[in-house]
Amino acid sequence: MPGAVFLEGERVELRTVELEDAEFLQELINDPVVRTSLFAHRPIAGHQEQEWIESIGEDDAVKLLICVDGEAVGIVTLEPPNDVWGCAEIAYMVAPAEWGNGHATDAVEALCGYAFTERRLNKVYASVYATNGASARVLEKAGFQKEGEFRREAFVEGEYVDLLRYGLLAEEWTDGR
Repeated sequence: MPGAVFLEGERVELRTVELEDAEFLQELINDPVVRTSLFAHRPIAGHQEQEWIESIGEDDAVKLLICVDGEAVGIVTLEPPNDVWGCAEIAYMVAPAEWGNGHATDAVEALCGYAFTERRLNKVYASVYATNGASARVLEKAGFQKEGEFRREAFVEGEYVDLLRYGLLAEEWTDGR
């Protein structure tokens, strides 16, 4: 069972990551459909996933399981903020069987609310491959705006693809709520 509830969205709970979640997370990151839509490019072994979980809390990142009815369906992270600039990067992944249910959008919205109201950040940003329209749509539904395009920035499945940068400002979050 995933850890304690840290944040709640409309549909999802964001829970602490525990060692017992290593198998789920390892299978998720190694799933070819998931991996190729992320910045992952090599297999992750079970012991590596456990080491990653054990390292949570060593920096100022926030890493939370996305859960529905107490069952893990994905993960969302807010990387350590740049305290001088007041911004941080958000990332997420959801199991393919749960795609299209709004879980990623709800998790992103909940974590952005935390970033702006509890961490007092000014901006949250994310990067997605131009070939990953579903991920871009998650960000757009959560209020992010496309800020730029890095042409042929990433090498994905044998070809160079554009990388899109999205951002959401605290004032846009407040205005939209």
